[in-house]
Amino acid sequence: MDHDIDRRRFVALGLAGTAAAALGTATTIGRAAPANAASPVLLAADEFDGPAGSAPNPGIWRHDLGAGGWGNGELQTYTDSRRNAALDGAGNLLITARREADGTYSSARLKSEGTYTAQYGRIEARIRIPRGQGIWPAFWMLGADIGQVGWPACGEIDVMENVGKEPAVVWGTVHGPGYSGAQGIGASYTNPSGAPFADDFHVYGVDWRPGSVTWSVDGTPFRTVTRADVGSAPWVFDKPFFVVLNVAVGGAWPGSPDATTRFPQQMTVDWLRVWQNG
Repeated sequence: MDHDIDRRRFVALGLAGTAAAALGTATTIGRAAPANAASPVLLAADEFDGPAGSAPNPGIWRHDLGAGGWGNGELQTYTDSRRNAALDGAGNLLITARREADGTYSSARLKSEGTYTAQYGRIEARIRIPRGQGIWPAFWMLGADIGQVGWPACGEIDVMENVGKEPAVVWGTVHGPGYSGAQGIGASYTNPSGAPFADDFHVYGVDWRPGSVTWSVDGTPFRTVTRADVGSAPWVFDKPFFVVLNVAVGGAWPGSPDATTRFPQQMTVDWLRVWQNG
């Protein structure tokens, strides 16, 4: 999402042969595996296990709160209410967008800023997205230095975005200085079956390496962006990033909900995993 930014079990595993990293403090995952590595190593994962109605692990997930459009003309207010973000008791995180009794909208935006960052790897999540005109789910990452340098200098990697008016299409994009907002670099992917992505779970991911980002859906790569693609602009993706999961309502890109849009709408996240690539 190009924003003008103003232990359920998140298991942080060390490299093969090392002890598990401690949780509760910022954890940085770095560097690709040796070229002769036999198989990817799981560096971190949240399986979203826990009782129904419980909050997502506060040792990993923090809430962005507030309204005001978030630089995109969005309509929702992000809350920390469990009505908007909670576990379902069956191993899933539910992020729920609601139309409130007064006609306003509420939702949730979760981030691992200050608790967990990754630098390189295969970052994937198994998600069933919501549906409907004006609904805008996203799985994305922001540079951990955003507080120092701002956006877009921090960099943004959109692993998956969908706008409800394009139910069978998802997008992957990078944003940085000189290629942000509508000038972001990426591509769309259309479900080969033609079915809406909201009909089922799909695995959305990026293979992120020094100098390149490759997007995939269900293991099928559909676009690679490299340092050369940004030309003379800065490549701002060789540093730690944190993860964001959210469901927006309305905005310049998806447009507003209409009479066909049904609420509540939920993004269901089965798991999020970070693998060492190489």
